[in-house]
Amino acid sequence: MRPPELNPEAIGMPSATNATVTEIEPGVLAGPVRNVINPDSAAGEGSIHDKETAQRLGFRGGTVAGSYHMNLFPPLALEAFGPRWFERGSLSLFFRNATLDREPVRAFMRKPITGVNEQVDCWIRREDGMLVAEGSIAAGDPGEVTHLQKIPLEEISSAGCRILADIHVGDPIPETGMIMGGADLDRRLNSAAELLDWNLGPSPWGKPALVPNSVVGLLYQPCVATIRQKVKQSVGLFGAIELRTINGPALAETPYVVHGKVIAVGDSPRTEFFWYETYADDQEGKRICEMRMLLRFMKGSSALWADAH
Repeated sequence: MRPPELNPEAIGMPSATNATVTEIEPGVLAGPVRNVINPDSAAGEGSIHDKETAQRLGFRGGTVAGSYHMNLFPPLALEAFGPRWFERGSLSLFFRNATLDREPVRAFMRKPITGVNEQVDCWIRREDGMLVAEGSIAAGDPGEVTHLQKIPLEEISSAGCRILADIHVGDPIPETGMIMGGADLDRRLNSAAELLDWNLGPSPWGKPALVPNSVVGLLYQPCVATIRQKVKQSVGLFGAIELRTINGPALAETPYVVHGKVIAVGDSPRTEFFWYETYADDQEGKRICEMRMLLRFMKGSSALWADAH
């Protein structure tokens, strides 16, 4: 399906959709300013992406899902690490501030020294300087844990949870057959702020490689279908996402088996939350990619917290 070694001169490096990566200061790479859209704005009542719902909960308006911001990084990763990042790499982001539809944002990362078996800091800022997300990006085996894996989840307690009272550490996400393709894939591609040739047509691995947001969809949907059934009525949002490719990349129109488990449950002053991990294996059982995600649920959207506000 692909050459034994990914030699850029042999396979041809892909071009991006007008994405020029620049070294804006010594040791810092940046992509172009992009207006990331909110394709979920029509999700309707009960969604954080809906203007009225979001404003009622104290946000400025319907928010852009953090997974769409992750699409800003592949051109940077390609520049910094080469094609290796797509086969074995990670992108680990904690979302600090929400953005609205088409607000200008820009992705940054530290320039790696060698680009081989290395992890560096990365972040996203709105054009006015507001920090949108921060984390790490790596290729190969850097020998250190990711930004999100540094968070001590074992210290989190679920004792005060009401919305998530029926969710527990260790709850399984059952095996589910998944394919990212068709209309769902088209919608995600049409919403992507950055696209490479490899996302739209043949890649060195055969079929088109999925953009980060599509990988999130592949690994998120089984969780929605199982664990979310236990969540009491409330409005949810992404708090953090980490993608790890093991034998990647994940490909379009390709069957995978997705499974996982809950790894932490807790609460903060404004939200209840749980962390979970999901894993995608190919039909032979080989691990392709993994995700760690933090899902938050607004206390202010739940009748279970009516006595607190």
